[in-house]
Amino acid sequence: MAQAPASGAPDRYAVMGNPVAHSKSPAIHKLFAHQFGHSVEYTAIQVDPGGFAQAVEQFRAAGGKGLNVTVPFKPDAFRLADQLSDRAKLAEAVNTLKFEANGQVLGDNTDGAGIVHDIEMNLDIPLRDKNILILGAGGAVRGVLDPILRHHPKVIVLANRTVAKAKDLVRAFSAHGKIEASSFDDLKGKHFDIVINGTSASLKGEVPPLPVTIFARGALAYDMMYGDRPTPFMEWAMLHNAEKVVDGLGMLVEQAAESYFVWRGVRPETKSVIAALRKGS
Repeated sequence: MAQAPASGAPDRYAVMGNPVAHSKSPAIHKLFAHQFGHSVEYTAIQVDPGGFAQAVEQFRAAGGKGLNVTVPFKPDAFRLADQLSDRAKLAEAVNTLKFEANGQVLGDNTDGAGIVHDIEMNLDIPLRDKNILILGAGGAVRGVLDPILRHHPKVIVLANRTVAKAKDLVRAFSAHGKIEASSFDDLKGKHFDIVINGTSASLKGEVPPLPVTIFARGALAYDMMYGDRPTPFMEWAMLHNAEKVVDGLGMLVEQAAESYFVWRGVRPETKSVIAALRKGS
């Protein structure tokens, strides 16, 4: 990384969450800073439940410039911010905090931009006119709906075990594009160009109860989770004729690049960073 300027210490950033011990964000932002010769220090800070606001204030008082926020504190960051971007307001969650010189705290949400950049730019799959199925109706899904709808898919169908939760999201986003709610049973006989898993089922070693014929010809299966090996959803998709099967590592890097842009006004190159992480370097 570039040497710290003679005027003082590097600019300090961090990710806060629980757990964060295995976060890839410090490695990602170190690679970003190196691209520009920026003097940046980026750490992972584990925060106890109920301690988020205090942790943010301590970090800011010590000269911190900005934060990434991961589970379970994105709603807390949403409430803490003095100003919210439009995309944060729609997501009702914040994953990026910027501490302005005037003392204001800006809250943004870069998750949706992250998944859109990954699918459209890295995977070279346009979202326009696609039939898209999104599994789940929690905060992770809410955060990506508006950015995806802005790219004019033919339809987004939200499938969730509790259909009422999916219907709540449909009501919130119906003015932004064509979006529908569905039970898993009602997916029988339907086919989708893109299937995005936004549930936490993979953490439990499970796969949502999907029809085996869900993938259209040439379909993309995309898990917002990522790990050192394919998730259960990815393995299931490979067995059931998805053309391309991808985890959420690219989304992680792309949302980080968008955060870096919010903080520093320059957008890092991402493909080499994704490749480095895939190699484990």
